[in-house]
Amino acid sequence: MMAAEQLRHLADTLPPLRGRMQADAPLAPTTWFRVGGPAEVLVRPADAADLCAFLAALPPEIPVLPIGAASNLIVRDGGIQGVVVRLARGFNTIEVEADGVVAGAACLDVTVAEHAAAAGLAGLEFLSGIPGTIGGAVAMNAGAYGGDIAGCLDWAEIATRSGELVRLSAARLAFAYRHAALPPGGIVVRARLRASRGEPATIAARMAGIRASREATQPVRARTGGSTFRNPPDAAGGGMKAWELIDAAGGRGLTLGGAQVSEKHCNFLLNTGTATAADLERLGEELRARVRAMSGITLEWEIRRVGTPGETAR
Repeated sequence: MMAAEQLRHLADTLPPLRGRMQADAPLAPTTWFRVGGPAEVLVRPADAADLCAFLAALPPEIPVLPIGAASNLIVRDGGIQGVVVRLARGFNTIEVEADGVVAGAACLDVTVAEHAAAAGLAGLEFLSGIPGTIGGAVAMNAGAYGGDIAGCLDWAEIATRSGELVRLSAARLAFAYRHAALPPGGIVVRARLRASRGEPATIAARMAGIRASREATQPVRARTGGSTFRNPPDAAGGGMKAWELIDAAGGRGLTLGGAQVSEKHCNFLLNTGTATAADLERLGEELRARVRAMSGITLEWEIRRVGTPGETAR
């Protein structure tokens, strides 16, 4: 662990903040996997203006990492050096308009879908099947059940590393599969999602179907994350999805330490209760090795792995 005086020193040298700042802040309880070391300093800005002022005054050599619901994140056991930014109050308002929804980055995807449905707005039902927040959804062009952010985003407001607040269109963000071209170090603070008028009963039925499908096919009640690996392109994967390749390579139910490959959906890793971040990452690498040996296909991580391994970061 980093010495207490060093932790205090970094926190004491950071710019002023109207929100909250915490040194050596535990992150494991905030992640879906419930693993990982602490943030050197965790910052929770009061609002977009507070975030921008903080970033503008922050020395450029101090690394900054934004996290949301941490539903697709493995925080390594050594923790994260520098500043971790987590948006909460001040970034969770939802404004329903005639043909869309403006949502803060801290809003849960499912909550935005529910607000749209209640207003009779269709086209955002897919969000009810995506764990996480709007900020993360924009940053990674999240998608599921036939929809994605690229198909509905009008604009996103982004706090840049220099402290500017810029509004970028979907075209400027150059969306690709699970990727958005954010400005370097940029943090999404708000987004407008386009929708259309629809029949409330039809919208509700669609969302109920998505919920039922997730319950039936994914380990939604376990300590897990989103899909571990990206589906390979059809040409590379022979039409097989990541879970099919893992299953064919004998990965279903495989364990390593306290980590396990889900029996229900083998593109999901589980913390069975005693896993470390290292267990999860090593198990993922074992799956990649098995799939590569069987098929020649290299699976690419979709879950983000951040921070420093082991205890050496502190």
